[in-house]
Amino acid sequence: MTTVSLPRPAERTAILSFVLVFICGALLGAVVMSLVRPRLHDRPTAAVSLNGSVSEWKTQLNLSEEQVRQLTSVLDDFGHYYDNLLADGNSRVLQVLTPEQRMRYEELKREHRVR
Repeated sequence: MTTVSLPRPAERTAILSFVLVFICGALLGAVVMSLVRPRLHDRPTAAVSLNGSVSEWKTQLNLSEEQVRQLTSVLDDFGHYYDNLLADGNSRVLQVLTPEQRMRYEELKREHRVR
């Protein structure tokens, strides 16, 4: 039985293309989230918003006090994780930018908050 394999340059090109697409997607996501982040400051954090849902869930799902405590803990952890993820993305974007670009980036963020 004969096996067909990609030539070496084609393998490298395929792997490099995959990695570049992944990195571009991650960077674009970080930039978009850093621009959206100011809007999130005007709203409660994810944990606070979701905790508001716990009181509704308690009634609608007939949750016990222990279940309410556990859900609140899970949602608090998620909110802190999400907030840290956004902050990390923003700091990583800032590391890529030059000092002049950082200044402009901060201006863009301030302008975006005003809208």
